[in-house]
Amino acid sequence: MSLFLPKLTCKKDIDEVIKGVAEKVLVLRFGRDEDSVCLHLDEILSKTAHDLSNMASIYIIDVDKAPIYTRYFDISYIPSTVFFFNGQHMKVDYGSPDHTKFVGSFKTKQDFMDLIEVIYRGAMRGKMIVQSPIDPQNIPKYDLLYHGI
Repeated sequence: MSLFLPKLTCKKDIDEVIKGVAEKVLVLRFGRDEDSVCLHLDEILSKTAHDLSNMASIYIIDVDKAPIYTRYFDISYIPSTVFFFNGQHMKVDYGSPDHTKFVGSFKTKQDFMDLIEVIYRGAMRGKMIVQSPIDPQNIPKYDLLYHGI
């Protein structure tokens, strides 16, 4: 499914997209094309891309081709999804210790669409962090690798 989504393969391309996408939520999915969970997420992203085209631009990034951003966002688990609005990193309170990215795949298309809408509406009101609309049971649980440092 990832063939239907635009891919960013180098730091320069990622920088240009972060700076260039205006008045929309920028969705960056970090992962690998051959990973089954990434493929599940890519299917959700590609099926919703058209419906969300007025609110979001969606790109996929191979973690092995963008190591500088993989380290910067501390991508320890894949897939990880990061959100921006007008060049600003948007944070989401998922009820987990990490508000900088969504780790794992969304359970449903509706979960992803609801999240994009909340991020978009919050960003349009000047918020830099929003509360996740996703049912906590639908949010994957994981432990931070560097917990307590």
